[in-house]
Amino acid sequence: MPLEMPPASPPSLRQVLADFGGTYAVNGLVAFIFAASGPVAIILAVGTRGGLSESDLASWIFGAFFLNGLVSIAVCWWYRQPMVFFWTIPGAVLVGPALGHLSFQQVIGAYLATGALMLVLGLSGWVKRCMDAVPMPIVMGMVAGVFLRFGLDLVYSIRDAFWIAAPMTLVFFALAAMPRLARRLPPLIAAMIVGGAIVALLGRFDLHGTALLALARPNLYAPVFSWQAMVELVVPLAVTVLVVQNGQGIAVLRATGHEPPINAITTVCGLGSLVTACVGTVSTCLTGPVNAIITASGERERHYTAGILVGVLALGFGLLSPLFTHLLLATPRPFIGALAGLAMLRVLQTSFVVSFSGKFTLGALVTFLVTVADVPIFNVGAAFWGLVFGFAASWLLERGDFRK
Repeated sequence: MPLEMPPASPPSLRQVLADFGGTYAVNGLVAFIFAASGPVAIILAVGTRGGLSESDLASWIFGAFFLNGLVSIAVCWWYRQPMVFFWTIPGAVLVGPALGHLSFQQVIGAYLATGALMLVLGLSGWVKRCMDAVPMPIVMGMVAGVFLRFGLDLVYSIRDAFWIAAPMTLVFFALAAMPRLARRLPPLIAAMIVGGAIVALLGRFDLHGTALLALARPNLYAPVFSWQAMVELVVPLAVTVLVVQNGQGIAVLRATGHEPPINAITTVCGLGSLVTACVGTVSTCLTGPVNAIITASGERERHYTAGILVGVLALGFGLLSPLFTHLLLATPRPFIGALAGLAMLRVLQTSFVVSFSGKFTLGALVTFLVTVADVPIFNVGAAFWGLVFGFAASWLLERGDFRK
């Protein structure tokens, strides 16, 4: 059977509480705050640019946290490994341009198709072959092209709201330059606190009369299946989940001595994506940065408790998604732009390094240029064509890299 089974039976509640401790509580809390800051700002930046309403965004965030929180708790408990699942950030960014010419219901149809594809790959055991078939530099060239706009938005935010974005950026880099202090107070969280304080002092919060403490009432969407959305989104979404996000998360866990079950992870991502798509949330993935934080210290056999804590905190955040969505949308747009840009800096750096430091560099360059140009062909978005033309360029002119 392709699905890997846990080496031991799941722990009892008493065992979970016995394995839990201060180190895992701190790691879990910091990991959750990271997930609830910059990545949420990315959702809001993408959604507002794509014309989604506040209700749509709150429903998206509910699925991203509450439903994926349930998945994370179950998987961490079943396998006794720190496997936290959230949503694919590159996939969310891919959706932004698509919303310019596709309806949200068509995008949700693509989410469902992507989930079904990943479910088949996970159950069949083919996922490793598919991951190996796509050269990572070409994939990361697409990611770099998609993420570039967030780096530019950081610069534009400093230009448009200097007294908000510039202090955020200064605090971020100052803390990043002091690793010992940054471990206690992550730079992105400090930048968010400083930016929020400045926005409050300047009186820039736009808190119009809404019931802030209302619990989440997620929207249920009827999907629309269109060939245009399928061609444009399904393959890039699946690639970003399986190769970029899951690949990063699996590498993080292996580096700390864990043995993540690849087929089971893919199957969980497929099932999670099918469920979360119904409330408008982009595809589920194994997160890299969050799992890196919760495995940074402590005993390997007890890391799973930090993952369970992240899942529990995600449940609360998802239930209160209208509150957090409203608060963030009440801030000036440059605050969101700066926070999202700072959150993406390291990812953008990594995507450039992977794309242009080894093999397939010409294919990666072609992919990057086509993606950045953002010119749709046959009404299909540029990210898909970036992968196609980049792979074709490498196949024609970099055959030696394929042989290696």
